[in-house]
Formats: sequence, structure tokens, C-alpha cells
Amino acid sequence: PRRRNALSLPMLQSLRRDLLHDVKSQELRVIVIAAEGPVFCSGHDLKELSSEDDVKHHSQVFELCAEVMTLIQKLPVPVIAKVNGLATAAGCQLVASCDIAVASEKSRFATPGVNIGLFCSTPAVALGRSLPRKVALEMLFTGEPLSAHEALMHGLVSKVVPEDKLEEETMKISQKICESSKSVLALGKATFYRQITQDLDTAYKITTKVMVDNLTLRDGQEGIEAFVQKRKPVWSH
Repeated sequence: PRRRNALSLPMLQSLRRDLLHDVKSQELRVIVIAAEGPVFCSGHDLKELSSEDDVKHHSQVFELCAEVMTLIQKLPVPVIAKVNGLATAAGCQLVASCDIAVASEKSRFATPGVNIGLFCSTPAVALGRSLPRKVALEMLFTGEPLSAHEALMHGLVSKVVPEDKLEEETMKISQKICESSKSVLALGKATFYRQITQDLDTAYKITTKVMVDNLTLRDGQEGIEAFVQKRKPVWSH
């Protein structure tokens, strides 16, 4: 919190370790990324990006950040950002990269790199895939923040709740996810991100095959049988 939860190289390394921790465990069902203090994440540690460090170090920072952001979408379980405060630059990128984002009413979101001469080009990758283009570009060109409700309206976050309800709402979503089959969710998440960048015909070809594959899963058949028999499914995951 004293460093505004900046995504320094050690922080990025730690975040990668935490995301991969127990990733193959049968028990792992959902990951929540939260933060302490008034700032969810202030983005990169600018002290690491000064001319005192060489190009190799700068490349290492941005490459690891990109790896962490893409890792979130490659994980077999849903990842939720629980945001209570300001999320700027790569911190805003982190929110945009998560599968679901729940924010308190006091949260704000910005990509202010342009104001210090470092355009938020890597945050723009996640931002441009979460927001309408003109909204994303206004954020990127001006550095002005979105309020929590503006972020909700434009699709950057999933829900906005009062600060005292943030934990409750995040857990409610997490618990609902835990009621479903892990194997079905993993297949669905991977397919969603695979098809979303394709043209319409290709997307339907991919998802048509996956629907058939889903039916070959034990939990795919268990869910249908349970529905027909009017009972709760017993997932094997």
C-alpha cells in the first residue's frame, strides 16, 4: 500500500507466482485479486523506467507485465478483480484483463500516461478490448478518469456496489461460480477468449465443435441427466 500497489518487477513476479499457485489443484475454483489501501494499483513503478535502467530492463518489465495479463485469461478458473480505490495505467489494464470486475462506488479508472510523456500503449490492449473504441481513446488521449458508474456503463467493470458491500458481492459471485463444474467452466473460458477475436463464421465453427466436445465430458452428461431427472447435479470436475 505504501507504494500504491505499483506493478514493480518484484510485484509482477509475485503476482505471477500467486496466479500459478495451486493452479492444477482440484480445489481451486476461482481467483480474486484484491488490494489494500486507497489505491487498487497505480500501474508501473516509474522509478524502474528511468534512464538509469537500460533498455533490457525496461523490456523485461513490459514483457513480464504482458505475460501476467495474458496469463489471467489462460488460467482454467475465473479471475475476479475486487476493486476498492483508484486503478491507473497498468493497474487499469489489470482490471480490464480480469474475467469479472466488481468495484466499490469510490473506485476510479484512468490511463494517465500521456500526461507524463509515456502513452499507455500496453494498457490500451486490454482497454481497447473491454471498452468502446471512442471511450478507450478518450481515456488514453486525455488521462481523465472514469468514475465507477461510468466504468460500469461502458463495460470496464461488471458491478458497482457500496464499499461496505464489496466483499459480500465478490463472495456471492465466487460462490455461484463454485456451484458449477470446474471442467465445464475451464472449457467455456478458454473457448470464449479463443473465439472472441475471430470473424463470425470462424467463431461459430470453433464453438460448434466445442459444444460437441462439452457433451463428451462426464460433467456435460451429468448436468443433462440431472436436469431431466429434476435433481441437483453431482459434479466430478
